[in-house]
Amino acid sequence: MFFSKPVDVPSTEACLPGREIPVQISGKHTVNGHSMLPPYENNLKTLRIGMGCFWGVERLFWQLEGVWVTAAGYAGGTTPNPSYQETCGGHTGHTEIVQVVYNPDQVSTSKILETFWENHDPTQGMRQGNDKGTQYRSALYVDDAEQLELALASKEAYQAQLGKSGMDLITTEIRIEPTFYFAEEYHQQYLAKNPGGYCNLRGTGVHCVG
Repeated sequence: MFFSKPVDVPSTEACLPGREIPVQISGKHTVNGHSMLPPYENNLKTLRIGMGCFWGVERLFWQLEGVWVTAAGYAGGTTPNPSYQETCGGHTGHTEIVQVVYNPDQVSTSKILETFWENHDPTQGMRQGNDKGTQYRSALYVDDAEQLELALASKEAYQAQLGKSGMDLITTEIRIEPTFYFAEEYHQQYLAKNPGGYCNLRGTGVHCVG
């Protein structure tokens, strides 16, 4: 999982062409048995979250009460239906993403965002720890203006807390971006299938509320 790759997101013209056919997955979540595939029930909401290697990120969120289902994948770039190898090569523009489908009556968007900020370092740019490359950049891709407003407000609040600890500025990409490509089957719920597998997930030690 340690790559030395480009540290600049490639232009649209420089990205790989990809393919028309999406990756085929079973669609059944290994941990809770729910379907990872849309359409989802109308009462559910989605966020797409990048915090570095998606294995540990997915486990973090499937354990959160109120989360209906999670899935590992790719988003934020240009290449349609990319492979893991293409994304890791830095030529798709995508970052590793976990799609979080949650019930807002059981867990608030604010709680999802708090979990996001506190469990990785959003100041590192194109890396998380020893994992370097554009596919490890921090990202929040939301569905609508309401989620965007909440995400931006949470960033401002967390930046204030980071500043008190003398930490750098947040580099997280935040925008409305509904497009999500599922990762290959073996990446889905990887740490449930491989409990001793690699996980580089760690926070800054700074909490959203001081």
